[in-house]
Amino acid sequence: MKTLLFFSIPFLFSSLVWSGYLEYDQDVLIPEGWTHAGRVDPSEELELTFALKQQNVHLLEETLRLVSDPDSAQYGKYLSLEEVASLVRPSEVTQKVVRRWLQSHGISNCLTVHTQDFMQCTMTAEVAEKLLQGSRFHHYIRDGQSLTRSSAPYSVHDDVHPHLDFVGGLHRFPPKSQEPRERRQHFKAGLHLGVTPAILRARYNLTAADVGSAQNNSQAVAQFLEQYFHPADLAEFMNLFGRTFPHMSQVDRVVGTQGGGKAGLEASLDVEYIMSTGANISTWVFTNPGRHESQEPFLQWMVLLSNMSDLPWVHTISYGDDEDSLSTAYMTRINTEFMKAGVRGISLLFASGDSGAGCRHLGKEKNSFRPSFPASSPYVTTVGGTSFKNPYKVTYEVTDYISGGGFSNVFKMPDYQVTAVQGYLKSVTATLPPQSYFNTSGRAYPDMAALSDNYWVVSNRVPIPWVSGTSASTPVVGGVLSLINGQRLLKGLPVLGFLNPRLYKLKGQALFDVTEGCHLSCLDEQVQGKGFCAAPSWDPVTGWGTPNYPELLAALLTK
Repeated sequence: MKTLLFFSIPFLFSSLVWSGYLEYDQDVLIPEGWTHAGRVDPSEELELTFALKQQNVHLLEETLRLVSDPDSAQYGKYLSLEEVASLVRPSEVTQKVVRRWLQSHGISNCLTVHTQDFMQCTMTAEVAEKLLQGSRFHHYIRDGQSLTRSSAPYSVHDDVHPHLDFVGGLHRFPPKSQEPRERRQHFKAGLHLGVTPAILRARYNLTAADVGSAQNNSQAVAQFLEQYFHPADLAEFMNLFGRTFPHMSQVDRVVGTQGGGKAGLEASLDVEYIMSTGANISTWVFTNPGRHESQEPFLQWMVLLSNMSDLPWVHTISYGDDEDSLSTAYMTRINTEFMKAGVRGISLLFASGDSGAGCRHLGKEKNSFRPSFPASSPYVTTVGGTSFKNPYKVTYEVTDYISGGGFSNVFKMPDYQVTAVQGYLKSVTATLPPQSYFNTSGRAYPDMAALSDNYWVVSNRVPIPWVSGTSASTPVVGGVLSLINGQRLLKGLPVLGFLNPRLYKLKGQALFDVTEGCHLSCLDEQVQGKGFCAAPSWDPVTGWGTPNYPELLAALLTK
C-alpha cells in the first residue's frame, strides 16, 4: 500500500488542486513603517522553511507535564535531543510526500535538522510562487533593513496539506523591537540614582557570595532584528558596576554572526544584566539577524534549538508580537518547539512586553485588549515588570505601568494556573475591566516579575541611565534561575527546566508579592487607559511577584 502511495505522488502533484491554505488566519497586511520596494525578480533566490507535521505531540505535552511537576515520579528526568527526535520525528510518509513535492518542482537544495521536522530550502522566486500558489514576493524596507515577503496568502497542494504546519519566510514581518526606553527622570537627593547590579542584589537579597560555581551550568540570551552587543561594553559595565561580586567580563560563546554596526541597547542590556545577576556563569549569546532577507529571525532561532544537542539551561528572550498578527498554525507549532525545549530541561523566559494590556481597535468605539505572543504561550515562563515605590530608594515594588499582561485569545488556560487565576478573578470582580475586553478562559500571563525601571546600561562605551522595559526584568530573573540551577547541579539534582508547574505550586512562597499599581490599556471611555491591577497573590500584571533569592533558593533546592 505504501509503495502505491509513493509511486502515485508525482502524478498527484501534476493535478491542479490548490485549496490547502495552511495559515488561513495569518495577517498579510504590510505593517506600518515598512515601505514597498518593488517586486522580487523571478530569478532571485529565496530561502524558505517548511515545518513538517510532527508525530506524538500529545505524548510530548504529557512528557513535559511529568518532567516539570515536582509531585511526579518523572520530575527532572529530561530527554536528550535524540530522544526528542525519536518522539516527534515526522512519519516516513510525511517526509517522503514533502520531499517528492519539492523535487517535482526541481527543488533539491534543502537542509534538515536533527529532529527532521524542519526543512530549509533554497529556490528562485519564480519556483516559490509556483510551489506556493497565491504567493507574490516583494521587497520591503524599514530603517535600512531589507526584507522579502509575500503580499498575499499562499496555499499548498491538497496532498501535501496534511503533512505541513506552515511555511516560513512568506509572512510575519519582524515586529518593532521591544527596545528598552529611556525615561528621563529629575532625581532628588536619595540613596540611588537608578538600578544597577548592586541595587538588584540589595533588593533581591543576593550576597557577594551568591555567584555561580558549578562547572556544567550555563545561560543564554537570544537577540534578533540586527541587535548586537560589544564585548568592550560588557567589560566597561563590569568595571563600573561589578566590583562588589565575582563575575565574568566576557561571554563564552556567540552563536551566529555579530554585525559590525553599533551595539543595540537591547542586546547590551540583556547581556550585562544576565551576567551580573547570574554572575560567574558561562553565558552564550544567540544572534539571529537572518542569513538571508527571506528568513524569519525568531523562527531561525527555534530551528537552531532543534539542531543543537548541547544548549544552555536558561534562555531569556525580549521578543514578542501581537497574537492577532500571527496565524494559529504558526503559534501552535512554535508552542510545540517550546515543549521540545522544556522536555530537555531548558527554561525559556520571555518578556511580557511593554504595552500593558495592549489595545486592539475592532471597530467604531469598540476595542479589546491585545495579548502578545510568545508571552501568552502556556509553555514558557513570562516575566513582567515593577518599579520601586520610591524611585530613589530600595523600597518595596509596585507595578510598572508598561508591564505586559493579560489573557490569551488563542490558548486555553493551562491546568497549573487555573486555581491561581480564578482566585484573582473572584477577588477583584468589582474592579475588573469589562469582560468584552479579555478572554477569562485564556492562558494568563505574566508568571513572575522583576524591576524594569531606570536601569543603567553601557552601550557603545557610554553609560546610559534611565533605561526601562521588561527587556530588563527578564534577564534578571533568568540570572536568578541560573544561580539556583547551579546550586541544584552541585547537589546532584536536575536543573529546573520548565518552571511554571513548580512555580504555581509554591503559591507565591519565596517571592515578594506586588499588590499596588495598574498597567495601561485602551484610551477609551470604558477603561480610560487602565488595564489590570496588581492584587495579593497572582495577578496579570506582575504574576506571583519578584524573587527573594535566599528563600526561592531554599524552596527550589528540594527534589
